[in-house]
Amino acid sequence: MTSTTEWRDTMAPDLAVFQALAHAAWERLPGQFRQMCGDLVIRVVDFAEDDVLDELEIDSPFELLGLYQGVSLNNKSALDPPREPDMVFLYRRAILDEWTNGEDSLGEIITHVLIHEIGHHFGFSDSDMEAIEDQVLNVA
Repeated sequence: MTSTTEWRDTMAPDLAVFQALAHAAWERLPGQFRQMCGDLVIRVVDFAEDDVLDELEIDSPFELLGLYQGVSLNNKSALDPPREPDMVFLYRRAILDEWTNGEDSLGEIITHVLIHEIGHHFGFSDSDMEAIEDQVLNVA
């Protein structure tokens, strides 16, 4: 059993640690999956902005773990004006809250959110995303 004093100085992983975990998760994704994303940027922030929550009709910022923002490759054109790069936002505080359930490691949750945000954006089925997740998480 863990002593309370051992946890006294323990801090939640900060944004930099989350960014490193997200980068590691990205690097483990299959090459084809990463390639279809182009120059995707992964941003880690504590919570979604209020306007995002309002637009998605979400009451609590703890309900949104991640969000893909951008245009899928099949909808992009060379004639489009320059725009911001596509991004996946990972919401640190909401992910930490999910992690407290104790069912999955923090890295597994970050990987799950990353795969699902990209997968939903590109129209993957739940079974397609589960297969990718199984492939990534079951590699030693």
